[in-house]
Amino acid sequence: MQKTYTYPEFAYRQSEEQRLGTVRRHPVVIVGAGPIGLTAALECASRGIPCVLLDDNNTVSVGSRAVCYAKRPLEIWDRLGVGEAMVRRGVNWKVGKVFFHDDLVYQFDLLPEEGHKMPAMINLQQYYLEEYLVEACGKSELVDLRWKHKLISLVQEADHARLTLETPDGIFQLEADWVIACDGANSDTRKMVGAEFTGQFFQDRFLIADVVMKADFPTERWFWFDPPFHRGQSVLLHRECDNVWRIDFQLGWDADPAEEKKPENVIPRIQAMLGKDVEFELEWVSVYQFACRRIDEFRYGRVLFAGDAAHQVSPFGARGANTGIQDVDNLVWKLKLVLDGQAPATLLDTYHEERAFAADDNLLNSTRSTDFITPKSRASRALRDAVLQLAEEHPFARKLVNSGRLSTPTPYVQSSLNTPDEDGFAGAMRPGTNCADAPVKRRGENLWFLNQLPAGFSLLVFAPEAPAAQVSVGDVSAQVVCVGRDFSDAEGLLAQRYDAQPGTVYLLRPDRHVAARWRTFDPTRIRAALARACNLKEAA
Repeated sequence: MQKTYTYPEFAYRQSEEQRLGTVRRHPVVIVGAGPIGLTAALECASRGIPCVLLDDNNTVSVGSRAVCYAKRPLEIWDRLGVGEAMVRRGVNWKVGKVFFHDDLVYQFDLLPEEGHKMPAMINLQQYYLEEYLVEACGKSELVDLRWKHKLISLVQEADHARLTLETPDGIFQLEADWVIACDGANSDTRKMVGAEFTGQFFQDRFLIADVVMKADFPTERWFWFDPPFHRGQSVLLHRECDNVWRIDFQLGWDADPAEEKKPENVIPRIQAMLGKDVEFELEWVSVYQFACRRIDEFRYGRVLFAGDAAHQVSPFGARGANTGIQDVDNLVWKLKLVLDGQAPATLLDTYHEERAFAADDNLLNSTRSTDFITPKSRASRALRDAVLQLAEEHPFARKLVNSGRLSTPTPYVQSSLNTPDEDGFAGAMRPGTNCADAPVKRRGENLWFLNQLPAGFSLLVFAPEAPAAQVSVGDVSAQVVCVGRDFSDAEGLLAQRYDAQPGTVYLLRPDRHVAARWRTFDPTRIRAALARACNLKEAA
């Protein structure tokens, strides 16, 4: 059925250790080469960690699958060198519209302000996204990407894990100091360690249809409740690359997935929506059921879970892949400190602390979206329809409309790695929050703030000079970056977004989250905050 894309076939290669019959120990082995696993491999490489990436397949994902990617993951991919290419290829958008019957009742702008390098959202078929990531992995000497390697057994010892793999050339074993499991919602790795994966399945089904057509719909997210062409149900429309449009039709729980996917049943639904005179071709069709679940612990000894292997949410709101990329962003800098002996292994427990907190926030939002989109009783449907009718004229009701609240980062406001404010600050950049971008200049060149930060910890100082070039605790250092010396605040947006006064200091983590902030440069307080951010007991 696919007409706009030809799937690549990646070569299987026998590894040297398999050929020689030896068992090698690797610092990190990643299971699953989807968007999360591929990003984890690039993240490891960016921090100097050699890794082996395993996948039991030898191509990219079939179908467009995850298609919406938010600003925060795009910033992470930009740091890894692939974000700009994704944005160039993808369809940029930020406006969403909600319809009830034929009426526009509400619209929103995901990024109403200027001064950000990355857009609010792009739509990009998952196979294109994976191609960029596979290509980048292939260019790295630190990523060993092995196709047609299926994990069939995992045993943990005190200081490593032993993995048994099945390949076209037979079965062999390798060892890993740490394993990152990115093998999806049906994760075999999760079953191997005995982890629980619990939550809620929703009794409703949706049909995804990717349609090739030339249409004059604007590049926006359109969501209909009870439209005339699909009475009593909901429909979502998104634009993708290559004149492909994603249409989601709510089907109801009684729908037969096998029957609904047949072209003779899909085409009349689309024709009723677009009109009889619109020509189109089916590109890809799938039926899915909502689920909101998460793993009980993100860390099981030497095995760390990320992406759908750790949590599963309903697709409305673009929270699945976007959340998984932020898992990796949180995990790998901690893993680097532990591997280098600069922080205790207990630092990895804060991976669960912070990302389970984020997952629960996403699950809550996803559940609320699902309940609004698919009301479970006559009374709840009447209430929802009343909200939609009021939203057209009354702003208070628009806050209650929930067609899938779009993915935004969850601040780690309760993290044990944060140092609480002692000085007075306003604005959003409190400890635990991901750093906001802003335009800056250096020697007349227009640049972006996030691209000026070092790979490790940094001290952002709003002054042309600082008392020290870096501050250290043990073997961990935070490099000083001065606004006014290293770059200038081109439009004053950086100071505005960080509520900066002359002399203000921010301690920023390697994943570009705020760890602490002060109004003056105090080495004693900085060392204590740096130690806390590394889970060290006390400052050196």
